[in-house]
Amino acid sequence: MYPEFMIAEMRQELARLGVEEARTPEAVDAAVARPGTTLVVVNSVCGCAAGKARPGVALALQREKRPDHAITVFAGADVEATERARGYFTGVRPSSPAVGLLKDGKLVYMLERHQIEGRNAPQIAEALSAAFDQHCCA
Repeated sequence: MYPEFMIAEMRQELARLGVEEARTPEAVDAAVARPGTTLVVVNSVCGCAAGKARPGVALALQREKRPDHAITVFAGADVEATERARGYFTGVRPSSPAVGLLKDGKLVYMLERHQIEGRNAPQIAEALSAAFDQHCCA
């Protein structure tokens, strides 16, 4: 298990971008219940989360067209919240890291671990940006 200070730093990477932490199932439900689009990032301690997923999300969120809301759950640390978030990823096997885009609570785009592993951060940002262009109004 990773020391709590390391996990805290990994959490802060996304929080500094304005991505809200959802550490309980109720927090996930409340975030997803908001109207509009919600980016849900399943964060983790693995290398592809640190070197690809989190930097890719960071690049994508710098664009003008982006989701109305963004939340993150931390796999392995916030177990119940992560399970609840994955419950919104209908038809998708659990993986971490992973990034889902929900529109009014329904999954409209999913980037799974196997899709993250084969890409670098700019490619992940490009894939997310294309999803934002298609599904986000802001």
